Amino acid sequence: NSIQTIIARINLIATLQTLNSSSDTRELISTLQTLNDLTADVPCGAASAEFKSSYYTRTLQVLISRINVDWVQKLTVAQRRDLWDGLFFHGPPEQALLVLMDGLGTLSAGRDHLVDILEEFLRSGGLDRLLWSYCQGQGPRDSPQLREALLGRLAGLPDLTANRLHPHNRELFLPERYCALLANALLHALENTCQALRNGCDCSLVFVAQVLGKVCIHGNSALVFGLLAPRLSLCTRSDVVWQRVSWKLMENVPERWLEPVVTGMVLAIGRPAALSRVLGNLVLKNKKAQFLLTHKMLLLQYHHPTAVLRTILGYLAADRERRPLLIQVLRSVCETWSSPSSVRNTPVEQQLYVSRVLLLSASLLKGEEITLLRSELLQCMLGGMQSHLDSGVVRLRRLGMVVGECLSSCMDLNGTKLAFEFERDEETEELRSLMTPQEDEDSDPDPEDGDDDLTPYDMSCDQELSKATPPRYLSDCMDALQTSSDAGHVELSLRAAEGLVRKNVSTTREVSVQMARVLLHLEDRFSTPGFLSLRHTTMVALAVTDPAPVAKYLTSEFYSLNYSLRQRLDMLEVLAMSAQELSQPIRAGEAPNERAALVAEVTSYPGDDPVHWRQVVERRIQGKTRRISKGVTRPPAKGTANRYAPVAGHFFFPLLQNHDRPQVTFDLLGSDHLVLGRLIHTLGLLVHLAVNAPVAPQMGRALLDFVWALRYHADQMVRRGVLFAVCSVFLSMPSESLLTELSETLFETRAWLADVAEADTDADCRSLAVQSLVLLEKSLKRQLEAP
Repeated sequence: NSIQTIIARINLIATLQTLNSSSDTRELISTLQTLNDLTADVPCGAASAEFKSSYYTRTLQVLISRINVDWVQKLTVAQRRDLWDGLFFHGPPEQALLVLMDGLGTLSAGRDHLVDILEEFLRSGGLDRLLWSYCQGQGPRDSPQLREALLGRLAGLPDLTANRLHPHNRELFLPERYCALLANALLHALENTCQALRNGCDCSLVFVAQVLGKVCIHGNSALVFGLLAPRLSLCTRSDVVWQRVSWKLMENVPERWLEPVVTGMVLAIGRPAALSRVLGNLVLKNKKAQFLLTHKMLLLQYHHPTAVLRTILGYLAADRERRPLLIQVLRSVCETWSSPSSVRNTPVEQQLYVSRVLLLSASLLKGEEITLLRSELLQCMLGGMQSHLDSGVVRLRRLGMVVGECLSSCMDLNGTKLAFEFERDEETEELRSLMTPQEDEDSDPDPEDGDDDLTPYDMSCDQELSKATPPRYLSDCMDALQTSSDAGHVELSLRAAEGLVRKNVSTTREVSVQMARVLLHLEDRFSTPGFLSLRHTTMVALAVTDPAPVAKYLTSEFYSLNYSLRQRLDMLEVLAMSAQELSQPIRAGEAPNERAALVAEVTSYPGDDPVHWRQVVERRIQGKTRRISKGVTRPPAKGTANRYAPVAGHFFFPLLQNHDRPQVTFDLLGSDHLVLGRLIHTLGLLVHLAVNAPVAPQMGRALLDFVWALRYHADQMVRRGVLFAVCSVFLSMPSESLLTELSETLFETRAWLADVAEADTDADCRSLAVQSLVLLEKSLKRQLEAP
């Protein structure tokens, strides 16, 4: 054998020399035919084995280096296809792929021919042959460096061809087409492995798993698993061999590439039962997979849809050996959800995500598990509700109520269930639905109930007739609100109050403060529809009709004792809405409800609708930006007196007094973050509405002094209010006044805003910080360019 190998080696060297140096076409065609015979030698002789293992790569490199010589051009189309191109298709596929990819990077002339060969290599099943040769153990005994190079070419082929062939790339090399081709090759390798195992032959899935991991780490997991996952789900449903092959495939994925593989599989598989069949107990055998499925995807990441959470948690709950991990997840989520620090320092979206995980985990518990965890769930529920209800974010408070209701229902504490009053919306209904387990794909759906043929009559527009008549005088209206015990009379008086206030200006000014006091303390004794809105609009009408006295009353009462937080928030809202209306020009024929619509834009609090609030601020910035290119689109507005400017000080300065003096039931700088955030927002709004007023610079200076000490507040709603106030000051104060006030702290202010824009946990804080930086830079530039 050794002598035959030596002879074969000598002959192969001579053949390569002929191929590399000869110019005789006939001799070269004969040489090509000999080489093709060696690639197709079955059974493999000594010469063929030596050629494939030691000389095949060198042969292909020589062919590529001589691709443009004269004798190659003299070959017929059939000769080129069978003799030249055929050498790339019939030898070891891994060597052919490496040479072709390297040739694309080094060759300029003749590259199109090489691209044609690569395209035909892929179309003719080159990837299938490559993967199956490694499954059979027939692949070369490669070094780690060569294996890494091959994996890199297989996974990165779309990127490599795009870089080298741009802008003449082929469609087959695009990620969508190539990944589909590679996914099918992976499936064929797995099918052949299953058949070989049934026939009693051993196979290895190490290389296939490495290819899967490498292509996923390149960012193509969604494209590959889009085809691979449904097929694995179907094949493993009733075939034990397929299940074993799937488990072995996932177990052989290198740990450094495991995360994108498991994540891609979870995102594409869609069902807990299917994930159990495909992954098996990988979460118990691999620590990285366990960390990913029990911690990272559930607590650190928060962008996955609810269906993915159902899949992961259902997978953990589907097997007796995996259920302890479900308990572990529940305990970790309870700790996170009930942590005051987590509520303060994580975005609302992440809190919502954690709440979904908590409710889904609790819904999967069995009776004995609920009994075991009841004390921990109770502690989580009470602590978490307290943390959420203390927040200034409306969505977070509502989140605490919904989760508290669901957990109390799950624990069934002696039949006692929590019940809160909050606005039902799509988000809350979705959370409540998580406590109802969904049927998996292997379960039969329940039969549907028949629909009733009778359509109910729409009576939503019907109104109950009332014998009471609305009051005609303001004094009668006040008496009814104070003393009447007739629900209809009270409702009619409340609905007529705003109109009476606006029509009878002189009478209103005589009783404005007294009526404001009545409305401020008025309770909804009869569950009047639209009670809060009616009361607010009437108080706004009072403040607009008689601004200074009503504003003085509300601002003085804001820091008084024995008021609830709700009443203090009402005072701030009335001041903001009335200041907004006063700052608007009076239009002929404008109705009160039209004025109320104008108020809604700016007075909306950022915690209620942060997206809308951000748009309002951006529109104000756009309004301050001068565009020379735009022509006059409408005639200039007729000048009118600003009714807010003369009374702006009455609205603003009293609100800054006593803010640092904690009362018996009110600690503004302590635990009452919600009121503090709204106070700062209101002050910022009052400053913005006073733009161009003589008192505006003084208001801006006072507001900057007030919020500067609160810029690092722990509550995100307070930080939002601070940044909104800073933004309002930058918009309202003249450039020279602004730079004068910030002259000593200019660099510190810019550094603080830059730090918030980059590192704050709240997206709205980051956005407002960026807008404030833009406004500050504009003011600096305008001042420096001024003569």
